[in-house]
Amino acid sequence: MTDASQNVPATGVPAADTTPAGVPYVPTAELLVQWAPPPEAIAETRPRAIGPWALALAVVGVIVSLFVGWGFPLGLAGFVAGIIAVRRPTEGSALGVWAIVLSLVSIVYSAGWILWAVSRGPLF
Repeated sequence: MTDASQNVPATGVPAADTTPAGVPYVPTAELLVQWAPPPEAIAETRPRAIGPWALALAVVGVIVSLFVGWGFPLGLAGFVAGIIAVRRPTEGSALGVWAIVLSLVSIVYSAGWILWAVSRGPLF
């Protein structure tokens, strides 16, 4: 057996650290750049914006909480999404701040409706 055949495993592919001639394998810059994704693919993988969704949840939560106390979960969801939107570096924080404020208003109105319902008598 030759020295080059000792580096070939059962699959027939040379080992990663040496070439069949026994010379150490060093990847070149051309090989590394060859596997880089195109710039269009990198731009498409940007995370989706949460700020508009947070604001939409907050607005719906405020509208619902003006009439019934069931806007509470929407207010909580808008509040959490607003915090996420504010903390993301890729988004502007204006939508997130509006979502947080309106969500807090929604939670306060919903809590008022729930307290009013509890004070009216037994619920069950």
